[in-house]
Amino acid sequence: MNRPQRLVIGMTGATGAVYGLRLLQVLREIGGWETHLVISDAGLLNLKHELNLSRQDIRAWADVTHGIDDIAASIASGGFVTAGMIVAPCSMKTLAAMAHGFGDNLISRAADVTLKERRRLVVVPRETPLNLAHIRNMAAVTEMGGIIYPPLPAFYGGEKTLEKLIDETVGRILALFGVAADHLYQPWEGLKQPPD
Repeated sequence: MNRPQRLVIGMTGATGAVYGLRLLQVLREIGGWETHLVISDAGLLNLKHELNLSRQDIRAWADVTHGIDDIAASIASGGFVTAGMIVAPCSMKTLAAMAHGFGDNLISRAADVTLKERRRLVVVPRETPLNLAHIRNMAAVTEMGGIIYPPLPAFYGGEKTLEKLIDETVGRILALFGVAADHLYQPWEGLKQPPD
């Protein structure tokens, strides 16, 4: 029997808790993935504020959950093999910690492990505007091999609801890990007919 691939999902106190939730939901629906969730204290507050969900509600969607201060957790070691990590949403504090190798909690430690093991790290930062420190930290994470994925919607493909825009972002993030989630969005295939 093949063991499912493992994917770490980190959630911080930045706005956009719905992205972390939908990632967990879609991976559960698709199957074949073992999700490891770690959520910060501010992330839990934001989850309650934005989605009216509790710690137990979000944990129900993950296969394994880890405490934010559990530096001895499996995901804190490079010997624990994963496909990578997604931090969604990612606060600017957590981004700064990742950019400077400051593993002060399990999210930044697991991200550091992901980068040092040359695994895929996808960071979904909070809303704009951005200052120069934010941009430089994004550049630093990119230079280390991470992918900065702002949740900006694509407006081609016709009319979309907020739920469809969220699913499109989630589907495109998961595609970076080879997850077949293209049922969530319509990939661009070019214009069928040139504009007048």
